[in-house]
Amino acid sequence: MIVRDVLTRDELKRMAAGTFGDLVKAVVDVERELVAVDAELHADLEAALLEDGSEQRNLWGVNLYPDAPAEQFVEFDSLINMRPSQGNRSRGVEDEAVRRSILTVIQRRIQR
Repeated sequence: MIVRDVLTRDELKRMAAGTFGDLVKAVVDVERELVAVDAELHADLEAALLEDGSEQRNLWGVNLYPDAPAEQFVEFDSLINMRPSQGNRSRGVEDEAVRRSILTVIQRRIQR
């Protein structure tokens, strides 16, 4: 599912309950300000966004925890984030500006 409007916290909780229990995997397009959610693999969400017109360099994987406090709602952890060519050598998101961009998109697309 590509979120083009707003996804509610209750919808996110239902998605979590149907898959991992406490989390929903998501991929954020920081350029187009879209979020893809609700798949077993970040790579599947990444593929959906690429097919929709996103560019690889703008896609970042995160985990969303609908029941967690605000400071623990987003976890920056995904294999798709490992991009040495972009200076990101871990599963996290090392660039603070990119992290802020991801959080901004999530705040716009996910109602807490």
